[in-house]
Amino acid sequence: MPPVKPMLAKAATKVPEGDFFYEPKWDGFRCIVFRDGDEVELGSRNERPLTRYFPEVVEAVKAQLPERCVLDGEIVVPRGDRLHFESLLQRIHPAKSRVDKLAAETPASFVAFDVLALGDESLLELPFRERQARMRQALAGARAPVHVTTLTTDPAVARRWFEEFEGAGLDGVVAKPADAPYSPDQRTMTKVKHVRTADVVVAGFRWHKTSTPENPLVGSLLLGLWRGDHLQHIGVAASFTTKRRAELVSELEPYRADAVSGHPWQDWANAQVEATGEQRMPGAQSRWNAGKDLSWVPLRPELVVEIRYDQLEGERLRHTGQFQRWRPDKDAADCTYDQLDVPVRYDLAEVLGGQQGS
Repeated sequence: MPPVKPMLAKAATKVPEGDFFYEPKWDGFRCIVFRDGDEVELGSRNERPLTRYFPEVVEAVKAQLPERCVLDGEIVVPRGDRLHFESLLQRIHPAKSRVDKLAAETPASFVAFDVLALGDESLLELPFRERQARMRQALAGARAPVHVTTLTTDPAVARRWFEEFEGAGLDGVVAKPADAPYSPDQRTMTKVKHVRTADVVVAGFRWHKTSTPENPLVGSLLLGLWRGDHLQHIGVAASFTTKRRAELVSELEPYRADAVSGHPWQDWANAQVEATGEQRMPGAQSRWNAGKDLSWVPLRPELVVEIRYDQLEGERLRHTGQFQRWRPDKDAADCTYDQLDVPVRYDLAEVLGGQQGS
């Protein structure tokens, strides 16, 4: 019965070898599906219900999954030849009319990668290899929008997937011990994700939520990359210690003078701007917290910082960038998209269509 916490993964820098099964790391919402006849619940990683946001997935579950089962997997939104995480984020909306509209316009799929129960039988204690065999037998007739994850026991194939599948919007590779039981909330799997660095322009910052006039603290740095004569806002760098947040105040102070005049983002300064397309602008209202203060302090776009990141979503960072070091030796004008590693394009249909590699 829900809720059940999903099994988790610890990070690694390379694909491990041994008695493992390897899967693509699907870039979506982790979801445990509970079905008992016409009753369906979609549980998120943090045990919150996703059911109301994905009515088309609920219908697919009723049509294709066993009458009574619990499956672990990922909700994804395929668009064209890749997964589209931004479209997935937009599916979390309070209005039913909007949910129904997006379900028709950007329908989601469910990728199953583990089974926890079939009928009255709990499979949690079975080794992963046996759960895989049971799941693939139970879902032998699955068809889009329900998929069974691609799988291999060959680490060389997994390393090739790590390089190739990113072009289809996947996040890396997951290694699962063949003999391991299903362990809710335990990091028994291994995930290998793409990590890269880039030199980017610091064009502004936001104050930390605990900042006061007596004790000012920087919350996040607003980052940009040049595309022609346009400085595109690509995301933020955050996750600083309290000590570092205080130091950043004085480090950024010289760049605040005369920053608004001629600033590439001056039209957005201290404004609430709707996000359009794949561009998310400074000052845009937060989808998750409408009351959150997203006003920002402009800086002259002269500072360059090296950040660590995993991948892009459109023209912006998929996750928060990680501050590495200042680059005073770099010219801000040289911080362009040309420096970024572009992943190989790969046919998403080929990834979703795979059942098990050799």
